[in-house]
Amino acid sequence: MELNRLSIAEASARMNAGTLTAVQLAESCLARVSAREPEVRAWVHIDAADVMAQARACDATARLSALHGIPVGIKDIIDVAGLPAEYGSPIYAGNRAASDAACVSALRKSGAIIMGKTVTTEFAMRHPNKTRNPLNLAHTPGGSSSGSAAGVADGMMPLALGTQTGGSVLRPASYCGVVGFKPSFGVINRAGVKPNGESLDTVGLIARGVADVLSGFPVVTECAAPVVNAVTKLRIGFCRTPQWAAAQPATVTTIEATAATLARAGAQVSDYTLPAAFDVLARAHGVINDYEAYRALSHEIRSARDKISGTVQARIEGMAARSMEDYLEARRTVADCQRILRDVFKQFDVLLVPSAPGEAPLTLNSTGEPTFNAIWTALHVPAITLPAGKGPSGLPVGVQLVGAFGADYALLACAAWAESRLR
Repeated sequence: MELNRLSIAEASARMNAGTLTAVQLAESCLARVSAREPEVRAWVHIDAADVMAQARACDATARLSALHGIPVGIKDIIDVAGLPAEYGSPIYAGNRAASDAACVSALRKSGAIIMGKTVTTEFAMRHPNKTRNPLNLAHTPGGSSSGSAAGVADGMMPLALGTQTGGSVLRPASYCGVVGFKPSFGVINRAGVKPNGESLDTVGLIARGVADVLSGFPVVTECAAPVVNAVTKLRIGFCRTPQWAAAQPATVTTIEATAATLARAGAQVSDYTLPAAFDVLARAHGVINDYEAYRALSHEIRSARDKISGTVQARIEGMAARSMEDYLEARRTVADCQRILRDVFKQFDVLLVPSAPGEAPLTLNSTGEPTFNAIWTALHVPAITLPAGKGPSGLPVGVQLVGAFGADYALLACAAWAESRLR
């Protein structure tokens, strides 16, 4: 196996044994970037000399964590001191961050190598950027964490940070055939992250396997992983969600096959229908996102509106029309559903839901739809997508597992169990 394809656990084990250096791993990742970046276009900024300097420094010091010497990509709405902070917008061309975001600082303290800035859509919204799906360059990689998902999927680095306000970690991970994890709201500090929806924005992780997420999550939270009971009799609620009509045949086939596979492996799988209160939750998410995003972009709209894309321009008037009354009512809807959901997770360990309507669409003019992600983002609960099937073009189709608020490590344990059965 090429070094750039090693899992974090494999790379760390070899480094501990002295059979792999951070320099060797960085060289392999950079070689992959050099070979593929002209086609995949995952990066806003990457400086090979700086990456190698970090790698040499890692090799010269004692190992600090499982991420010591591991290259990590950083989505370009997350600040890295001295590196571009352009947020996918020409308004910020040439802008550089003065300091590290909190999550980047945590990575540095762990000995991780900050490999560079990955492409984001404009202000982490819906206007596509330059990245293409590495599995088929004619298809979207999803958004807004497009560069992070594409880079991990293509073997450019084993781990990347993304953010999710609607479906911006889960959807691109599903489209690119990797694992995307959106933790409980707030557990990864957002200082130094360009805001979009302040009550929705969540920093997440994209990796090639659940174990790699488990290596990175304690580092970016700066909290030791708790002891979690071994998964024995997993209780899964197969939840088609109020958005089920948007599921394409490949998603229907994949998630039904996943439910059957996990049931054969010993899980207790039961159909579950969300109460009627959840029928308006997607709309509530949209209202909250519009209200908060319009105010987060107040400076850009006022001072440089002509440099905002047509995609976002088309949304601005609708965003501005959201009243405080609409916003507070949407927040009450979310709070009501959060209370209901606490009881749901007394019945189930996880809910099994679609990750996306289908495989990555055949277009570079759209990032796809966050149809099956937005309600869970609004509810602040942790969610993870796993590759599970194929679409009609042979591209990946993911399934999503959703856990109770604060039960992030329990969800990751369930996801690891499910991943081993699906593979």
